[in-house]
Amino acid sequence: MIYRRGCDNKGPNSTCSKCGERGSCGVYWYKFMWNGQLVRESTKQGNDKVARQMEAAHRTSLAKGEVGIREKKPFPTLREFINGRVDPWARATFEINSPGTYVRWYRPGFRAICAYGPLASRHLDEITGEHIADFAAHRQAQGNGLQISTVNSTLRVLRRVLGLAVEWGELAGVPKIKLLRGERHRDRVISPEEEVRYLAAAPEPLASIASVMFDTGLRPDECASLRWEYIAFASDSGGFLQVASGKTAAARRVLPMTPRVGSVLRNLWLRAKKPESGFVWPGETRAGYVHAEKIRRMHVKAVEESKVRPFVLHSLRHTFLTRLGTSGVDVWTLARIAGHSSIKVSARYVHPSEDSISDAISRLGGHKIGHSEPRYLAENNAKPATASAL
Repeated sequence: MIYRRGCDNKGPNSTCSKCGERGSCGVYWYKFMWNGQLVRESTKQGNDKVARQMEAAHRTSLAKGEVGIREKKPFPTLREFINGRVDPWARATFEINSPGTYVRWYRPGFRAICAYGPLASRHLDEITGEHIADFAAHRQAQGNGLQISTVNSTLRVLRRVLGLAVEWGELAGVPKIKLLRGERHRDRVISPEEEVRYLAAAPEPLASIASVMFDTGLRPDECASLRWEYIAFASDSGGFLQVASGKTAAARRVLPMTPRVGSVLRNLWLRAKKPESGFVWPGETRAGYVHAEKIRRMHVKAVEESKVRPFVLHSLRHTFLTRLGTSGVDVWTLARIAGHSSIKVSARYVHPSEDSISDAISRLGGHKIGHSEPRYLAENNAKPATASAL
């Protein structure tokens, strides 16, 4: 059989991150069993008819004994695969659009995986679920014991690495990676009273960043990397802001500004002498905007001084989405505002009330085309039961 592996290279001299081929996009591969061995090769062709002819020719050559089963190249070790292919890919992918993703998630995960010899020194085809479980136990035992969320973060990186090995044709499949139970999620909802105390204790630029996050639900990195050219002020205190890039295509979106967000950003704009471009919160970093670690330290100090129950910065986004969900917004609108790539994530914020359900059913009252009164009601001159009679 032949199948097509969608490539993503941009030119004749580029290398596809999925199939590893140079100068080919959307090439066909073929695979079949021969004397109990799997034959799987790239045709380096984008035409399915040519690819089928090449597969048939290979089968014929094997049947005539003209060629033997080509020896497969040796599998790289996990450390070699990370350092040689995955780490350069992650740097190139996230350096511009989301540098914080690489710095805070991929790079620590790569280092932790490569530092554990019993796993990192194994060839990709030798890794089993038992080896992964041993690695998770080792991470838990490090120091005084890492938090479960930290261990799970590394396991997610490992899962992504092995998933890329399958996408790029290095492996046919990978073992299932189970995350540890008991992880503390970022689902803390801040009350309005806590919000006031927290913002009063937060210094700049944290105070303005937090205010924008409370009213827009932007991710921390999306908010910190806002640019003036993507902000449009209205005649009053409102306007629109655009998220030009993000972790997924759905993250690119346009959001209306609340009066508070409009006021905060307008004051910053006036204070910066009305710039036409540049970051709203510039910083002396490689990315050009305020450093995430600086904001995190400010956040920890503001939480301590305000004496509110501890929460992470991402909880500001969760608070906004929770408030939005309880306001009665539908899941599709919430997903668009939040920048979720799947409504499955948005669905946990939306909980229809009994009134909204009754209202939805009542809207069908005028839809009577093709329907008539049930016979048993007409014969007995009865009335349909109401919700209050149930």
